[in-house]
Amino acid sequence: MTYRPNILCYDAPALRILIDYRAALRERTGVGEYVHQLASALVPLLVPGDELTLFSSSWKDRLSPHAVPGASVVDARVPVRLLNYAWHRFGFPPVDWLAGHHDIVQALHPLLIPARAAARFVTIHDLDFLDHPERTRAEIRRDYAALAPAHARRADRVVTVSGYTASEIVRRLGVDPLRIVLCPPGAPAWTPRHEAPVRGPILFMGTLEARKNVGVLLDAYARLRAATPDAPELLLAGHAPPAAAGWLSRIAAPPLAGYVRHLGYVAGDRRQELYRSASMLVLPSLLEGFGLPVLEAMTIGVPVVVSDRGALPEVAGDAGQIVAAEDPDALAAAMERYLSDSAFYSGAVNRGLTRARQYSWRESAATLLASYTQAAK
Repeated sequence: MTYRPNILCYDAPALRILIDYRAALRERTGVGEYVHQLASALVPLLVPGDELTLFSSSWKDRLSPHAVPGASVVDARVPVRLLNYAWHRFGFPPVDWLAGHHDIVQALHPLLIPARAAARFVTIHDLDFLDHPERTRAEIRRDYAALAPAHARRADRVVTVSGYTASEIVRRLGVDPLRIVLCPPGAPAWTPRHEAPVRGPILFMGTLEARKNVGVLLDAYARLRAATPDAPELLLAGHAPPAAAGWLSRIAAPPLAGYVRHLGYVAGDRRQELYRSASMLVLPSLLEGFGLPVLEAMTIGVPVVVSDRGALPEVAGDAGQIVAAEDPDALAAAMERYLSDSAFYSGAVNRGLTRARQYSWRESAATLLASYTQAAK
């Protein structure tokens, strides 16, 4: 008898799984971190004979053969934009030509990867591209809104990260709920800090893009400093695309100059250090399919302030302060409460630690593996 998580089966055939790892090839931001951690959690759940392969394509960037120990690698020297255009627009060439035959092929975005016989999975983190194509760029703007609804309905399974996003996929894309696989991110393997620095910096973690609502965050922080002149500095940790130039100019001028710093993209251990030093995390996004920084912060013991949009209330639950996304006064008041009310602060820390323990990469990987097994039958 061969055991797979959540499934008992006799003489189960080996599973050959291909996962698109390209989002983690350079900087492991949201989707990149998600695929890396999910693949890493899958490896120890595989039974003898199963194979997990990470797929990458790039003309200049190479994928390390040791990216995820226990997984094999296909590192195709094919320009990613050219390959994506062919896949998205023509459904060709089959990935089998580049990576061989697999039983499961999973895209980490909403569009199918062509395959001859494999069960095909897509991954949808959010549906912002449907409502706000102006917030996207390049092939996302060109292809996602036009193609994702049909691709999601054709996929054998649609993987998503939150109950909120799952309900939106059913409502807006017409996907059968039975074909949706809920695989939220897991809490990182970080130990909670022993002491919370109540006067540590206020932290924002994420790419400085329109849907992160950075302008309202800066408005709120300016109000906070006006009311509380000794408020901690605000740190913006994340890549700044060209569209963020206005915000960068704003923080370089009074009244924010000297009190707000842009750190750029922060990776790995440095990211954990930032959380450990922070008094709070503030994420006032207009939409999040999950909001991984919220889970990371709660795992360390950092209280959170989030907007009332997307999956953020679902992830924060009773552990965080939830405010209207477009209300800078409410956001400023939430930050001030953490700074001035120590009992409330301590309660938020403890609730966050409890909530973070509900999220497990292993459990999400086990759910995914069970779905692979069912789809491959």
